[in-house]
Amino acid sequence: MKRIGLTVLACALIGLPAAAWAQAKIGFVNSDRVMREAPPAVEAQKRLEKEFEPRDKDLQAQAKRLQNLQEDLERNGMTMAPEERRSAEREFNERNRDFQRAQREFREDLNARRNEELAAVLDRANLVIKQIAEKDGYDIIFQEAVYASTRIDITDKVIKALAGGK
Repeated sequence: MKRIGLTVLACALIGLPAAAWAQAKIGFVNSDRVMREAPPAVEAQKRLEKEFEPRDKDLQAQAKRLQNLQEDLERNGMTMAPEERRSAEREFNERNRDFQRAQREFREDLNARRNEELAAVLDRANLVIKQIAEKDGYDIIFQEAVYASTRIDITDKVIKALAGGK
């Protein structure tokens, strides 16, 4: 579907007379840079870090306890009675499974929240891009390109507008 759209766009642009092509106003926005540098994106990242910090610290503490348990098992395992060793290995395996599950849930929750936050920032960025396009008379603004000249790059303008529109 994307290829068809690009093909139609290419055909339309090729079919434009040279005079019309020379008058077309084209812009480009580096979305990755907007999502890294725009104040709403930076604030969203800080909110996520703050929100997930307690869980991250808990996971780090679990990992440390698990590592200590493994080291203790490796160090003292040979001197333990067979039943005591099996019990210690079983405990380690259960804790390891719980830790891996908690880690997986943490990543899933973090990714879901990150996607929510970034979607909100992207919606605001797209609104700002449309406003800039209408105000400055752009015919088309691209957000993805293999190459874009700095002459048509309006990323700084978008970031500045997002900073002002907190």
